Amino acid sequence: MAGVAIVLTALLAGCSEPKPPPPKPVAPAVSLSPKLIEQASAYRAYVSRAHTIAPSFANGGDVAQSLKTGAAYEPKQLLRGAIAYGAVAALQDPTFVAGVRTYAVDPQQRREMVLQIMRNPNYATTLPGADRAAGLVIAALGGEGERLYGLGKAVKQAAYDVQRQNWSKTEVANRAGRLAEAKALSAAPLVGDMAETGRLEQAAVGGAQLGLSGEPKTPPYSVAVVRSLAVAALAALGEAGDANVEQVSGLLVDPAASTCLNLSKLNLYQCLAVSKPHYEDVFCLGQHVLMDTGQCLIRSAGLPPPEIYKPVKVAESSAPSPAKASTKKR
Repeated sequence: MAGVAIVLTALLAGCSEPKPPPPKPVAPAVSLSPKLIEQASAYRAYVSRAHTIAPSFANGGDVAQSLKTGAAYEPKQLLRGAIAYGAVAALQDPTFVAGVRTYAVDPQQRREMVLQIMRNPNYATTLPGADRAAGLVIAALGGEGERLYGLGKAVKQAAYDVQRQNWSKTEVANRAGRLAEAKALSAAPLVGDMAETGRLEQAAVGGAQLGLSGEPKTPPYSVAVVRSLAVAALAALGEAGDANVEQVSGLLVDPAASTCLNLSKLNLYQCLAVSKPHYEDVFCLGQHVLMDTGQCLIRSAGLPPPEIYKPVKVAESSAPSPAKASTKKR
């Protein structure tokens, strides 16, 4: 009997112990697939290289090299990279990230949020802090577009100023080969810089700052800004990693911006096809590479179009009139 009592006492003691509560759900970490980071890095690599172009050309070789640098982007990839970079910019806003992550803890709520965003990317614009994140995206994309456009204006002016130098009036050698090379460079994939890729990886998870600043912006937003916010929201939910990269990559589109960039390329090819002296190649570079591409980025950010065209100041010299170039390629 004593043994039975001991067993019963042990069982009762065991029953009286409270069961540990079930573990609380934990939100997955912020995640943006390395494939998307690489797209953003490739975009940044092109923009950085384009900014190395200077309007102080000394010979035809300078012009040819600058044309190669400026023409070296594939429009669809550049646009995907711009939107991916916009997503990284949006993730720089802690209010937006924290607001989105309040929906990430509960698995069911998180799944429903992901479905909402994938079905309608504009849903991301209604999330807490979206206006602040949108301001950063617009500053990132629009600011780079404005800088490219401004550089293009300076290069376009150089097409006139450089005519003081005799070399600028000589005909470009192998014009057909130069056009073919521009087309080949326009189809070649962009590759990002390793250091920049690492910096963007850290920036996407809040570990580094891109130095962006922008005032909060209220809707409506451009397609590229909406898509950047949508990708950033999915990343903040922990649902934009490698497992979901194919679905998320489908958001990196903007038909209007794509058309704009494609038209820029077509205008460049047409310009190079009829351009003969080096100074006309400088015009093609300034107008159809730098200014047109910059304008596409400005518009993709939802900013007003650049200034209305104003004639550039023609250099005073004994050189032939640049009217031929200015009327033929405007």
